[in-house]
Amino acid sequence: MPLDPYFSPSADGDTAFTVEAPKIKFGDGALGEVGKDAKALGMTRIALFCDPKIAELPAAETVQTALRAEGLDAVLYTDLEVEPTDGSFKAAADFAIDGRFDGYISLGGGSTMDTAKAANLYATYPDDFLAYVNAPIGAAKPVPGPLKPHIACPTTFGTASECTGIAIFDLLEMEAKTGVASPRLRPALGVLDPGVLRTLPAPVIAANGFDVFSHAFESLTARPYSHRPKADDPMKRPLSQGANPYSDIACQEAIRLVGAHLVRAVNDPQDEDYEALMFAGMLAGIGFGNAGCHVPHAMSYAVAGLVEDYVPEGWSTNEPMVPHGISVIVNAPAVFRMMGPACPERHLMGAKAMGADVSEVAPADAGAALADRIIEMMRATGMPNGLSGVGYAEADVANLVAKSAPQRRLLDNAPKAVREPELETLFRDALRYW
Repeated sequence: MPLDPYFSPSADGDTAFTVEAPKIKFGDGALGEVGKDAKALGMTRIALFCDPKIAELPAAETVQTALRAEGLDAVLYTDLEVEPTDGSFKAAADFAIDGRFDGYISLGGGSTMDTAKAANLYATYPDDFLAYVNAPIGAAKPVPGPLKPHIACPTTFGTASECTGIAIFDLLEMEAKTGVASPRLRPALGVLDPGVLRTLPAPVIAANGFDVFSHAFESLTARPYSHRPKADDPMKRPLSQGANPYSDIACQEAIRLVGAHLVRAVNDPQDEDYEALMFAGMLAGIGFGNAGCHVPHAMSYAVAGLVEDYVPEGWSTNEPMVPHGISVIVNAPAVFRMMGPACPERHLMGAKAMGADVSEVAPADAGAALADRIIEMMRATGMPNGLSGVGYAEADVANLVAKSAPQRRLLDNAPKAVREPELETLFRDALRYW
């Protein structure tokens, strides 16, 4: 008997799941221990990837002081993009190759951590850039062996890049987001210090909180691992193996913490909110690092890649961009309404954890109940009103569908089939919510 009916066996499905657990240090003051962590991992010459804005804040001085105290040589790299591109990944790889580093430390958000992962990969095992990139855009070549040790130090929360073997970027010539995924990209250590969140603007907290929720809930409702076709070689079981009992535990608690703390963290933050949200981000990272996300994230890459004139409040940029958490959550309510019938009990679970009263909600209305609760929280935290709120209109739907359809790694992880007709319906339904 399965641990949950959701994992009931299927005719050709997998019969086992793999647990990939990151090594994490969590707590106030943890950044001050990074020097000893680096020394313990055998680092002597370090590439310190740092968000240029963070480089001017106390967190950067804390890390550099800790490294100097251990006599470690660190070269600072701040030539980073707010949303990484193939160009910024290549530039970082050139820096890493020239520097001959034996260790990496990243200090910043997901973009900084992902850039350090890519630099580590291409400096350690140089190849054609698209060789390691996810299919069908790239060749999805397996990473040949271990990488240099990498300590990831997030100064925000939500991306959970410190927990995952995934590095995401914009492929500019295709106007598409894609990435590299391999367990070997997972950092050797993630250092999470909740104190760094005190400097985040409210819109960034809101967007990141919804990204945490999306990671967790998409993983909770992903196609169960037992319904994914079983690989001939168990060593080729994918990172996104589908929902499983291990990921469920982390995801359920992550959703509960976001439901309890996000709105207050945006409008009247307390220190306990920062600690709860950073911990939730870590838990969601553990969850989606094993189960994988699905449709809202697949749609988000097109939303971010095709943006023309939306400039978000709270981010240090004057260029058009849709921050990742926003590009995900503007799609999510539409997806919940469509996916609800595939696993109503899990949609009810999510709605209740996010604070909705589901005592009178029938299973057939589970997806709508969750969608309504998320829309309520979006309005309470100043999120855009669906796709129209970030500059899209009915005329953009066809292009959004075309750019999302190739994201099969994500779309095929959904609890029900999603092809172009379903994507068209979803993008139309996501244009506005109120």
